[in-house]
Amino acid sequence: MATKLKGRDLLCLSDFSREEILEIISFGDKLKMDAMAGKQERYLDGKSVAMIFQKASTRTRVSFEVAAFELGAHALYLNSNDMQLRRGETIADTAHVLSRYVAGIVARVFAHQDLIDLAANSDAPVINALSDLSHPCQILGDLMTIREKKGTLKGLRLAYVGDGNNVANSLLLGCAHVGISIAVASPRGFEPKDEIVKTATEFAKRSGSTVLITNDPLVSVQDVDAVYTDVWASMGQEAEHDERMKVMRPFSLTADLMHHARKDAIVLHCLPAHRGEEITDEVMDGPQSVVFDQAENRLHIQKAILALLLA
Repeated sequence: MATKLKGRDLLCLSDFSREEILEIISFGDKLKMDAMAGKQERYLDGKSVAMIFQKASTRTRVSFEVAAFELGAHALYLNSNDMQLRRGETIADTAHVLSRYVAGIVARVFAHQDLIDLAANSDAPVINALSDLSHPCQILGDLMTIREKKGTLKGLRLAYVGDGNNVANSLLLGCAHVGISIAVASPRGFEPKDEIVKTATEFAKRSGSTVLITNDPLVSVQDVDAVYTDVWASMGQEAEHDERMKVMRPFSLTADLMHHARKDAIVLHCLPAHRGEEITDEVMDGPQSVVFDQAENRLHIQKAILALLLA
């Protein structure tokens, strides 16, 4: 394993180079092949990993817990009710203490600033398991899945249709880094953050890809190799659900919309899916869907991230 990643925080994909992203993906491929062959190296034998979760989680929590176990580490799940975080103890104090106990901290938070504060005060690497700004581990697994299905990354075209949320932000950065041209279609007022788009555009210039932000889903999916969507109301936005439904309805990933993509285009969704809203059953369960392979790869990429950053 490359030692240059050891000890690094993983807060946002903009902090990593194209080569480092590809290295993580390739190591994920190796660990997946090893698992299929019945081999398992315990890169983190005897170590412990703290998992702070302010938000509910299925795939991220389970994949990180299983990943830590299979690498030989002990995962300590800590939800908001278990901790003094923001309840009299500062994030800085929590970080100082936890990093005396564990080899790394995996944190799913509401505010991205909390991750920045954790990392600034922790001697152990901090890994972003989702924040309001970004979801880098998800996108690393997605890129692994795309390359697995398409045989390459550079030169592909991908459309993201729906809310310009944390997944869209990280997808922009990840795709632009590795040479995938990305078009994001969101309703007016729901586009990805301007600073993320600006950074992604700079990355795309270096990799030879393009970035397009549009309010027309038909424009985004024309002749693309992959189509991605996510829920219209993320955790913490439940009160906006009904209003978002009205605005987002034209951005639903339907069979009709998929007809504008390439015939061999794959369908991705980070899950959980609200079937009948951002994606139809026909598409979710159709032959172009790789959604559950994508979910499986979260385990393999999580193992790669933990091993490379903590071992």
